[in-house]
Amino acid sequence: MPIPASAVTSVPPAPNAVALAHFAARLAVETDVSDVAADLAAAVPGIVVVDSRSRESWDQGHVQGAVHLPTAEIAARAAEVVPAGATVVTYCWGPGCNGATRAALEFARLGHPVKEMIGGFEYWAREGFAVETASGAARRPVDPLTAPVTGIACAC
Repeated sequence: MPIPASAVTSVPPAPNAVALAHFAARLAVETDVSDVAADLAAAVPGIVVVDSRSRESWDQGHVQGAVHLPTAEIAARAAEVVPAGATVVTYCWGPGCNGATRAALEFARLGHPVKEMIGGFEYWAREGFAVETASGAARRPVDPLTAPVTGIACAC
């Protein structure tokens, strides 16, 4: 019986040095919602979480502890919102949106250390973290497809 061809290895994996550089570079510019939530809960200094969406989106719901700074306003207002030397964490709607990437690029152009929160507001809410809305704070139930429903961290 013939051995089936592999869709995974039809393009061979990168050499180890290439993989190391690639994954280290991704972690240098990305963070996830669980790590951001942990830092906000611990009041880690020097981190500013920026919601780069519209006012309507912000009012619909945003990360508790975030500041609102739409991408189009970053160049003009970053200095009043982000203390010098702080690491900026940008987010937008979710994985199907590149708004956080655009916002991160603007902060990088201004010389700020910056990371993009992968998953965006969608995964923040789906993982059951507190959101602030125009009518107050709320939490959604944890989506079992995104996080453990037991409340125990995934420990990844």
